[in-house]
Amino acid sequence: MNEFFSALDSFVWSPLLLIPLLLGTGLWLTIRLGGVQLRMLGPSLRLGLIDRKDDGGEGDISQYQALATALAATVGVGNIVGVATAIGIGGPGALFWMWVTGLVGMASKYGEAFLGVKFRTTDAAGEQSGGPQYYLKKAIPNTFGKVLAYTFAIFAAIAAFGIGNLTQGNAVATNLENSFGLPVQATGAIMFILVGAVLIGGIKSIGRFTAAFVPMMIILYIAAAIWVLVANVADIPAALALIFTDAFTGTSAVGGFAGAGIILAIQMGVARGLFSNESGMGSGAIAAAAATTTHPVRQGLVSMTQTFIDTLIVVSFTGLVIITTGAWEEGGEDPGSMTARAFSEGLPGTIGGDLVTLSIVFFAFSTMLGWSYYGERAFESLVGRMGTVPYRFVFTCVVYLGAVTELETVWAFASALNGLMALPNLIGLVILSGLIARETKAYLDFDPQLRASAKEVAEWERHRVS
Repeated sequence: MNEFFSALDSFVWSPLLLIPLLLGTGLWLTIRLGGVQLRMLGPSLRLGLIDRKDDGGEGDISQYQALATALAATVGVGNIVGVATAIGIGGPGALFWMWVTGLVGMASKYGEAFLGVKFRTTDAAGEQSGGPQYYLKKAIPNTFGKVLAYTFAIFAAIAAFGIGNLTQGNAVATNLENSFGLPVQATGAIMFILVGAVLIGGIKSIGRFTAAFVPMMIILYIAAAIWVLVANVADIPAALALIFTDAFTGTSAVGGFAGAGIILAIQMGVARGLFSNESGMGSGAIAAAAATTTHPVRQGLVSMTQTFIDTLIVVSFTGLVIITTGAWEEGGEDPGSMTARAFSEGLPGTIGGDLVTLSIVFFAFSTMLGWSYYGERAFESLVGRMGTVPYRFVFTCVVYLGAVTELETVWAFASALNGLMALPNLIGLVILSGLIARETKAYLDFDPQLRASAKEVAEWERHRVS
């Protein structure tokens, strides 16, 4: 199994398949949208984090809750262990390629969230449901579109058990046992109860929980990272120089990690970047489709900020802490220990290691909640509404399984499935890029600062149609 998933992972993430498609799609959308992720970042952050909601729109949760749910699903083990893995194997230059993936990925995230809202549908329970499993077959109304949609749905429903469950639960249990001696069985039981309790209420329950929990979690982690960076402020310029030079020359990390050159730096940076921010995978569109919004462009821009926060902020802090403290040069068998060692360099006593452990716990728990919803919606599109409760139950049980089982193949499995679910979505984004660009330009010409009321948007839509 390990050999199979490792081989599949290497094939999917080869420089001839997903890497150029991922970066190319993001770059193509960036060009077609006129760099929307740069010119509209300010208004988008204001709408998502300050205004927080569109009054008068349709949806199940607020725009802020949809953003928090997407952040909950992405700000996870990948932001701690994934960054360490990328730097440990690909060298400091891998962080540069994570930045590139995040920057162009903001355009991909915008495009898929826009489509998620535009082509969403109301399910049998009266809730909004959307994502690539819907917009690929609606916006590409032929056999090819249906094949893309069903392929995405199958891979997403399975991938949720990897990226959003097994990897997260295993990381939590392992770190709590190593740091505090808590038996993995106890951790598994606690997570089983907590995850199940939140999932009973569906997306509204998830949205309320993540809206309150995620900001606190991110702020505390960044505050600790700033503390470490202040203690090592003199090393920041050299670290930045190393990141940029190593991105185009490649180097090898010492101590238990295999080194490589530029290809490996790119491969690890892009793969772990996608694992962290999920831009281009299509998963964020599922959360966006549940948002109460007056127009797809507005929610697309709010969703875009999730990639900015996840990769260009949280991942950056993790990577800079690892590089400035020199922890990446020491290597080690466990990538998580690299991050813990890095934080311990700038924080007193054992606070650094304990902080990383608790961050993994909080980040992983929130990721499970977000991905349970993604997998559930993908599965629902295949079997109907009757599949949602059984899916939640199985997902919750697998949380315990991930905690108590040694999972040697889990990272290769999760990475490979991430790539496989991204493929149909990326192809769809390229095909639908013209539609995305036209609709975006039309709306932003009308409302460039995202301040139009629901009544004004509705009136504009009526005049536009007529």
